[in-house]
Amino acid sequence: QVYLAESGGGSVQSGGSLRLSCQASGYTGMSYCMVWFRQAPGKEREGIASLNYDGTITYGPSAEGRFTISQDNTKHILYLQMDNLQTEDTAMYYCAAGAPFRCGPHIRGPHMGQGTQVTVFS
Repeated sequence: QVYLAESGGGSVQSGGSLRLSCQASGYTGMSYCMVWFRQAPGKEREGIASLNYDGTITYGPSAEGRFTISQDNTKHILYLQMDNLQTEDTAMYYCAAGAPFRCGPHIRGPHMGQGTQVTVFS
């Protein structure tokens, strides 16, 4: 079982930046596809980016060149650097871990955290 805990969310003015973290614990010895996705009120979940165990990175349309996924393997932390945030980026942000085959921003689990709220105001 892998446990995921997101942090780093908050309120930021439009144009600002935030860095989200996702701490993995439990059995981290397996190879995973790690993903960031988000969900705004009344909207469907939207994949942002994925990072596979082999280092392959895939961005979804919502990343728009403003978001960067990375990880610290020694600390088992997944990051999402978000720059030039806009009001439409307001959402709950989640990280998830899934099987490494067919890795992509569409992955939603089976392991996921509780989320961290990001609110962007104008």
